[in-house]
Amino acid sequence: MSIVISDEILQASQLSPSEFRQEIALHLFQTGRLTLGYASQLADLQPNAFRQLLKQHNIPLYCYDVEDFELDLKNLRELGRL
Repeated sequence: MSIVISDEILQASQLSPSEFRQEIALHLFQTGRLTLGYASQLADLQPNAFRQLLKQHNIPLYCYDVEDFELDLKNLRELGRL
């Protein structure tokens, strides 16, 4: 699928075409809609370069929330390691 972004929208964003793609990729990764691999492809960057871009924008590579922590605690208890 191809998406056409009008010059008017691109100018209004004050971004170059590559910056526009990167911003979209960052947003979709941050919201969990794309994996690192797909977001890297969308941004037209190698995965390591995309990781650096995430770092520059203070976007964590992994999202480890309270639910994940509680699940880890439960699993450790069941394994007898806690």
